[in-house]
Amino acid sequence: MDAAHEDLSGPAIRHLFVRAHQIHHQPDYARLAEISVSHIYNLRRSDAYRKLRVHVQHTQATKVSIGERRLPNPNGRPGYLRVDTVHQGSHDGRPGVFHINAVDAVTQFEVVGCVEAISEHFILPVLEAMLHQFPFRIRGFHCDNGSEFINYSVKAMLGNLLAEFTKSRAYRTTDNALVEGKNGSVIRKLIGYGPIAAEHAEAFQKFYTATLNPYLNFHRPCGYATLVEGKRGRIRRVYKHDDYRTPLEKFRSLPDWRKALKPGITPAFLDQLATVQTDLAAAQKMHRALIALLTKCRTVR
Repeated sequence: MDAAHEDLSGPAIRHLFVRAHQIHHQPDYARLAEISVSHIYNLRRSDAYRKLRVHVQHTQATKVSIGERRLPNPNGRPGYLRVDTVHQGSHDGRPGVFHINAVDAVTQFEVVGCVEAISEHFILPVLEAMLHQFPFRIRGFHCDNGSEFINYSVKAMLGNLLAEFTKSRAYRTTDNALVEGKNGSVIRKLIGYGPIAAEHAEAFQKFYTATLNPYLNFHRPCGYATLVEGKRGRIRRVYKHDDYRTPLEKFRSLPDWRKALKPGITPAFLDQLATVQTDLAAAQKMHRALIALLTKCRTVR
């Protein structure tokens, strides 16, 4: 288990072992592909593993009547995004960078961006570049009530894409829960909470586009819940071992997924992106680039 995979759950780690053996044909993973999830957790709790491994600003609401206040209904189709911003904190009274996180509600395809300030001048170009990184057509855009997204410029951009524009309802804290969970499990887990000066936003944007986003979508497994009805009729979510797969694998499992692809994006092109390197190599590359970036940003003043 490599340091770059430490943020993953046991079932996700096991899925990576299976992929390494069956897809990338690495014989060293033949036995690991058969390991149980419980044994992975036992290994993580061992003294040897622990010895090796031990080495905010609130959203400003707006009253502008833009976007429909409702929960989107993807109906099993990709392209309905949940979007949120994450502030990296302030240092000496100066605000740090802002991360923009966009997650598809069905496939969990995730694209992260970075801007130096919350304003249309900085957000619009980055947001447009982020939407281009999704391989499927954008059908919906859902956010909270922050003014960084609830404005006429974003509305016009989504109108050109023929995408519906929705926003979270009052007193419904779970409306944007998917992307908020990713804020913690991806951005905070990797970047942390320490302040990062705004002038480093471009460097983070390049890192996200070139390294992190391909790793998240082609090499990092996510959990997809199975809905199970209990004895009293209550529906609960169960995450089975076989329900872990990468966002690309989930996308390819959808019916008529080829019809959802953007013009110019082919299945062969996606396969090439996913197999150009192994999952472990992609995680190690991402981890090295992240450490170098954080070291530079937090030592240069």
